[in-house]
Amino acid sequence: MSIGKYGLMRKTFLRTERKGTYAHLMLSEQLHTHLAEIDRTARKQIEQTLAQLLEQHPAPDKATDPLGWTGHLNNLKQQAEELILTDLVYR
Repeated sequence: MSIGKYGLMRKTFLRTERKGTYAHLMLSEQLHTHLAEIDRTARKQIEQTLAQLLEQHPAPDKATDPLGWTGHLNNLKQQAEELILTDLVYR
């Protein structure tokens, strides 16, 4: 199992803010599994949230306005990440 961006963010959060939980996961050898699960779940939820946001706020045409399209998608991804980070990674 690999740990991606969100798993590493969770690890940093646990190490600095939830030291007891971090120590418990380390001692029970469940830290890596926990971080991989958080990463997988966060990626899945961000994809789903991004799809919902795109449905609610369609992007401009990529062919006629590529910079507007890119900016719009980046903005929606940031919104999705912000929602998921507060609910999943930083809890």
